[in-house]
Amino acid sequence: MNHVLCGLAANTALPPELIDRLIAVADADVAADLAGRADLCHAQAVALSSHVEESAVRLAYEGRLTAADIDPAVQPYAALALLYERAGSPEWARLLAADPDSECREKLAACSGLPADVVETLAADSDVRVVAELALWTTPEVAARLAGHPHAEVRRAVAANEATPPGVLAALITGEGLPPAQRCLVCDREATPFVHDPQCPRPDCDLLPGASCDGSHESTVHDMQEAALRNPATPTEAAVGFVDHPSMLLRWALAARPDLPSEVCGQLAVDPIPGVRSSLAENPSIDDALMRVLASDRGHDVQRRLAHNTHVPLDVLIHLAGATKIGATLLPRVAAASPAELEELAQSPNPAARMLLAQRRDLPTEIRDALATDADAKVVKSIAPHPGLSEAQLRAMVHRHGVRVVAKVAANPDATPALLEQLTRHEPSVQKAFREVARHRNATAPALLACLADRQARPIAAGHPALPPPVIVELLTDADWQVAEAAAANPSLPLAVMSDLVPYP
Repeated sequence: MNHVLCGLAANTALPPELIDRLIAVADADVAADLAGRADLCHAQAVALSSHVEESAVRLAYEGRLTAADIDPAVQPYAALALLYERAGSPEWARLLAADPDSECREKLAACSGLPADVVETLAADSDVRVVAELALWTTPEVAARLAGHPHAEVRRAVAANEATPPGVLAALITGEGLPPAQRCLVCDREATPFVHDPQCPRPDCDLLPGASCDGSHESTVHDMQEAALRNPATPTEAAVGFVDHPSMLLRWALAARPDLPSEVCGQLAVDPIPGVRSSLAENPSIDDALMRVLASDRGHDVQRRLAHNTHVPLDVLIHLAGATKIGATLLPRVAAASPAELEELAQSPNPAARMLLAQRRDLPTEIRDALATDADAKVVKSIAPHPGLSEAQLRAMVHRHGVRVVAKVAANPDATPALLEQLTRHEPSVQKAFREVARHRNATAPALLACLADRQARPIAAGHPALPPPVIVELLTDADWQVAEAAAANPSLPLAVMSDLVPYP
């Protein structure tokens, strides 16, 4: 891979004539970067897709190519991309449905709006993976018909299709009203009973670890039931029958459904498996009383997932802030807090609650400024990237809390050039701060030169347009390919150097 040419291909300052030259000499890696350019004109997109076939698929998906630009016999996967976007010709679908490459037919089966005769052809395909892919994305009518397919893998796909009619999903999940499946991927290949060894040594084996069949296709049936439980179109009355199922995975999937009756939620709240209870804890449909019960559940991840529930009561959330490690994230409940609740969180004696509030980036000025002077470094660290803070406020944070807040101060979008330079000279140094400065829009040449001395910040700094051009040119031959590629992508790279780097066809 030529990393310098890859970087040039992504350089936003590369002029059209050099783009043309680069297209003519591009390999697959360079073409991938060229295909991502926002300024690639239609003629260039056509030239690139003709020169490097792999790029045609991306260009087709992004609407940079039209049906007139693609020959499905020569570029079948680009044609599939246009069909997927419903911009291809129906005749293409008929051609590709007969393609000897099953992977091609499988991708075709995922396209919507296919002609009826093509759907029928795919539904009768000799490769069950093609039929299963069709079942996963097809219309309600076709899904209902495929629910009775003799192969369990097709039924599993029908169960995951949200367009499948509710009555059909109920039949799949309960087994009532449908003839038993005759085959599965396991008994297609192995004599039953068979359990696939998770450490299977066969390099050509693609069965999932633990896949099994004793004649009842049990692992595929289990997967079908799990898919149906996760399908929002499955009727509640059919799903709740799994509340005491011996499979932990099925109860886990059930616990995430937003349509559960309160008595079923109560049963799941005392499930012996913490994962089931944690899935329930994040379910927005559980009531306040159950949330208060789960708030004292010390099972793995239950309290943290409850904290992410969009409807958790504020007092419960404040308790959870001190009881579990939530991390530096904006919780949905905090994001939706009312002005009065913002005041309550800001005045909480629990610094963990104030830290959660400080993750918001749209706080009223008075609350933002109060949190900026908080005595707890974790709160200040959380508020430091908030826009609107003055240079004086940011400097005061660093003065009071030192290395604990330096990196987050450097991430503030309003940090001034002078402050960023000072942060790169901070003693002791903070490695994360160099990375933040290296990507900051206000970083100056002196600050960026300091960042180049840090191994992790060096590739980021190499791509910053404020870096002096002679330094950028020097970095083109850096021993670290990431640095060289970033330098080549730097829009401040001199045009003459760009021209010298792009070979003529």
